[in-house]
Amino acid sequence: MKKIIFLIPVSLFLLSFIGDKPTGQDGWISLFDGKSLKDWKVGKNASTFSVDSGMIIVNGPTAHLFYVGDVHNHDFKNFEFKAQVMTTPGSNSGIYFHTVYQEASWPEKGFEVQVNNSHTDWKRTGSLYDVQDIKEVYVKDYEWFTEYIKVEGKHVIVKINDKQVVDYTEPENTKAPDNHSGRVISSGTFALQGHDPNSKVYFKDIMVKPLP
Repeated sequence: MKKIIFLIPVSLFLLSFIGDKPTGQDGWISLFDGKSLKDWKVGKNASTFSVDSGMIIVNGPTAHLFYVGDVHNHDFKNFEFKAQVMTTPGSNSGIYFHTVYQEASWPEKGFEVQVNNSHTDWKRTGSLYDVQDIKEVYVKDYEWFTEYIKVEGKHVIVKINDKQVVDYTEPENTKAPDNHSGRVISSGTFALQGHDPNSKVYFKDIMVKPLP
């Protein structure tokens, strides 16, 4: 009986870490298994997202793919995030953070970090969209690059291939704009954007490191 009593709390302790197991000593956790869209969810226009050769391929009508898996119960406040991204000419996409699943349309909650090296929209890759936008093009189409996002408290950093392109601190008592009522730093999940049928973008090695 004593052994059974001992094993129960040990089992519960181990179970508490399922889903948050780091992939390496540095604490990074994979959000994409490279084989399927397991742990990800999309509503309208689900065919915009597919998986092939270890990549998420984004190509089709406007849609958003949300992480809904067990890691941190898909609710991240402070974190480091990184993904390998490749664009094709004229394409537009984005990575959302502090968002929540939405069946259709553009996510109302959270922030978008832009993916766009040659689309007609002048706000280029790395922009904290409509918050701190950049015009410079730091990477080329058809080349893999790392897009990195770090959020600690009200502070947001974005890097492209280790070059810091955004350094933003949300002012105290900030109110979300009327046309985007959920755009304030809070917590939430990540989402990948399918912008339009003429855009084709690839994502792989999607990783997160939760921070205190």
